[in-house]
Amino acid sequence: MSALTISVLLCLVSAVAYAAAAIVQERIAALPGGARQVLTRPAWWGAVALTGLGAGLHVLALAYGPLSLVQPLGALTIVFALPMAAWFVRRPVGAAGWRGALLATAGLAGLLTLTGPPRTEHLAGSERPALALGVLGAMAGLMLAAHWSRRPVVRGVVLATAAGAAFGMASVFTKAVAEDLTAHHLAALGVSLGAIALLAPAGMLISQSAYRGAGLAAPLATLTVVNPVVAAAVGIVVLGEAFRYGPAGALLAVAAGAVTAAGVVVLTFREADLTAPATAPSPALEAPAPMPALPGRPPETLVPRARSRGRRTMARCGSKSA
Repeated sequence: MSALTISVLLCLVSAVAYAAAAIVQERIAALPGGARQVLTRPAWWGAVALTGLGAGLHVLALAYGPLSLVQPLGALTIVFALPMAAWFVRRPVGAAGWRGALLATAGLAGLLTLTGPPRTEHLAGSERPALALGVLGAMAGLMLAAHWSRRPVVRGVVLATAAGAAFGMASVFTKAVAEDLTAHHLAALGVSLGAIALLAPAGMLISQSAYRGAGLAAPLATLTVVNPVVAAAVGIVVLGEAFRYGPAGALLAVAAGAVTAAGVVVLTFREADLTAPATAPSPALEAPAPMPALPGRPPETLVPRARSRGRRTMARCGSKSA
């Protein structure tokens, strides 16, 4: 079996593990209880184990295959998650769900395929604290924006963006740690390991909050898109990577990004329609229903009956006093 085949198989199993973890997280988010109760549920720790399995297989896939192949295959998470949710938890997908998932996956695959080959793949030690602080500041701003958002789906997408940024930067620092160990550069390991220990759990907890009230498709699609895009942006801006085919490749990358954004928007509006509460008239504003008519008597309302009861009570009081 060739190294490329091993890499593809590892990517497929990794995407299935990530999809299963997302389904479990979405189901737990629908249950009542806060963050403390979530941490006490065995199913949540199962989702953590599935996420760790997917991350480990993703790292192994990077060891066997090129980045331009492994990263686009990671977008299969959203494609696997929708039929798995429909099969295991009876969650309908619908035409809009499939359309949004395929648009997001195709755009992401095109965007990452256009990313050029790496030049140095080495993150300088002086740049790592700035990157860690920058992503933490961006995550704080996104979480604040999500706090002020009134629509659950929009809130979930914003939180998923923060979680995707955390996971993407954790992947960047994980690759930097692997390079440091290979080259025996141990001076910058502390910053990288500290960033991983902070970003990976933060991404897991924020993604759990993103599914609450927002469904599965929109947060998962956003997280699946933002995660590799953040890693690719660091490669382009910091590591000097570029798009393939020069200016034409850059225009194609912009088009691929627009397709990805369109897919996320489709999924967002689909989940908004699915989670919108049905509006019903308030019982306090409804008129009193008429009393059923008895044979030989006209139908009465509540008000005349109340008046008749009041007259009978006054008559009894008068007879007693007499």
